[in-house]
Amino acid sequence: MRILFVCSGNICRSPLGAQVLEARLGPAASAHVIESAGTIADDGAVMDGAAAAQSARLGGSPDAHRSRYLTEQIAASADLVLTAERSHRAATVQLAPRASKRAFTIKQFARVLDGLEPGDLADVHTPEALVERVARLRGTVPPPVDPAADDVDDPYRRSESTHVRVADEIDAALTTIADALRAVS
Repeated sequence: MRILFVCSGNICRSPLGAQVLEARLGPAASAHVIESAGTIADDGAVMDGAAAAQSARLGGSPDAHRSRYLTEQIAASADLVLTAERSHRAATVQLAPRASKRAFTIKQFARVLDGLEPGDLADVHTPEALVERVARLRGTVPPPVDPAADDVDDPYRRSESTHVRVADEIDAALTTIADALRAVS
């Protein structure tokens, strides 16, 4: 299964998400291709230092990351797209309209998982089926009062405390997502 994280520059939130999901999945990560891209990325940039420090704090491996620009091919090839913000989801779907069913913000995917009934996933046995089921049931889980609650703030060039808060938000959502992926793998 190919899991794609998307943010703006692909130097903070999306590589952090990819690296933390890999850490949270542990050995189960080898069953997936986990990658990232950015809607305005400059190809080849290293990860932002503050974001890299948060990745390392949460068990990620930021050293090898190099940014890349989100293309139609990258967006279309993903089985699950997890974006930092709703605007990134929209940009991904604009590039690859068929990705709309498998594209979510990171926090939205976790929120829907948390809101499902115990039996909603009883017959789901593959990661791809999990994505399909969450997509089908996303409308049954009440949305947040403020739609922006599904977005992850951009910490770029902001304080260390902002980087910590953003990383912790991403980690909390990805812990839920990793648990669900492990349960169906």
